[in-house]
Amino acid sequence: MSRVYNFSAGPAVLPEAVLKQCAADMLDYKGSGMSVMEMSHRGKVYDAIIKEAEQDLRDLMGIPDDYAVMFLQGGASTQFAMIPMNLMKNHKAAFIVTGQWAKKACAEASKYGEAVVVASSADKTFSYLPDCTDLPIPEDADYVYICENNTIYGTEYKTLPNTKGHILVADISSNFLSRPVDVTKYGLLYGGVQKNVGPAGVTIVIMRKDLIPDELPEQVPTMLRYKTHADAGSLYNTPPCWNIYVCGLVFKWLKEQGGLEAMAKHNEEKAKILYDFLDQSKLFKGTVVKEDRSLMNVPFVTGNEDLDKLFVKEAEAAGLVSLKGHRSVGGMRASLYNAMPKEGVEALVAFMKKFEEEHAEDANNA
Repeated sequence: MSRVYNFSAGPAVLPEAVLKQCAADMLDYKGSGMSVMEMSHRGKVYDAIIKEAEQDLRDLMGIPDDYAVMFLQGGASTQFAMIPMNLMKNHKAAFIVTGQWAKKACAEASKYGEAVVVASSADKTFSYLPDCTDLPIPEDADYVYICENNTIYGTEYKTLPNTKGHILVADISSNFLSRPVDVTKYGLLYGGVQKNVGPAGVTIVIMRKDLIPDELPEQVPTMLRYKTHADAGSLYNTPPCWNIYVCGLVFKWLKEQGGLEAMAKHNEEKAKILYDFLDQSKLFKGTVVKEDRSLMNVPFVTGNEDLDKLFVKEAEAAGLVSLKGHRSVGGMRASLYNAMPKEGVEALVAFMKKFEEEHAEDANNA
């Protein structure tokens, strides 16, 4: 069977060149006589892999020396607790709730201190981003938290919030490495890699070193202290070695594509193809206000649940898979991550046009 166009929100599509390199290295990595899956994380061969991966990520994002890079386990959900454990000195943080993941992070932080919601778009099913130019941020808030790209609802910050001098903490899981980023605008940014960077099992945390606390309450577990991992170069315990190796290959692939500026242009072109069609379609409609649309995750509906289900079924038969929307919102969602080729989006739009023509009567009644 030939490869399909995979629009999954995560785990998601990886570059074919990376997958082929993984296959070539599977049994014997660079003459070591073993797979990366088998080698000691304390050995010289793997030490070079993880250090090279970190350097390539620093090169891609322009990460300054005063920021630590950590390859951690536990996914974004562990960070929901780890962040307040390490950063809530005044036991208060401000949250901009623009979807399920920010909402969950806020709920988790409330276990460790006061989680103040300073803005939310829940009133319109998270279909827009609230005005963040003049937020009621408490003076004693330790940080301001955002989820920068909303995987489920398809919104993305184009301008970062005015934090009024407070530290900005951002979950960038689903737009990680999709465009250039000024790392110095954040105190901490992190992402689970399974959406846009690599295979599930790694969370990358980029954190200003002066924010890493030396002392924390005794009850904070060793594994949930950023200092533990920063001091050990992400090798305090056995890391997800293979997954980090694959992330490293993706970093090199991104460099070969021209870096993040070239990738941003590529992603803008892909998204435009789909959004332009949605804007003129009589059957399909986007669910996000134009100015807040994500380049990575594009939710859309027909207005008819049965027609949505039929579209997803027929699209899959045509080799366009994982287009079903998140269970909490329904409809469809196309995730257009870095590794999704332009041809995949063109194939999707061509199929949507055909589907619309076949269901013209339904379009008129929708």
